[in-house]
Amino acid sequence: MERPHYLEALERTGVLPKLAAFNPHVVGTPPLGLDLPTSDIDVVCFAPDADAFAYTVWNAFGTSAKFGMWQKINLGRAVVASFVAAGWTIELFGQASPISEQYGWRHFLVEQRLLALGGDIFHAAVMARRTNGMKTEPAFAAVLGLDGDPYQALLSLEGCSDVELTALLKDQGFR
Repeated sequence: MERPHYLEALERTGVLPKLAAFNPHVVGTPPLGLDLPTSDIDVVCFAPDADAFAYTVWNAFGTSAKFGMWQKINLGRAVVASFVAAGWTIELFGQASPISEQYGWRHFLVEQRLLALGGDIFHAAVMARRTNGMKTEPAFAAVLGLDGDPYQALLSLEGCSDVELTALLKDQGFR
């Protein structure tokens, strides 16, 4: 059985309305068009009260298949939950930082801009790296020839103008 489009899966599960109090935003590979059959749906949330977020998630999704929930102490008690529904693994991430400050959202915006500026050839190059087993941020960094930690390297691009990003893409043969 083929799994549904990620938006249909989100609609079936009611993830976004059930988490509306936490300003949910979908990030990651499906909305970028870089998902693989094993990709999950990532949803970042603004959760200034970790206990309230955990309670809401538990009540809404605790009976879902393969449900698990844990905290990331190194990220200020961020709450992470994962479950399987509508043919997808869905991962929820609640952090006390506003969405605009969360790494997942910031990476997503940079990647979205790069894909828009780089066109089909750039998209295909990133997707080829993904198909060969690379995670998203390392795939972008490799295709762009960025050195060092790929996650930090991508964040270093978020302040660049479209002209600067286009120049980077051109240097790598994508424009």
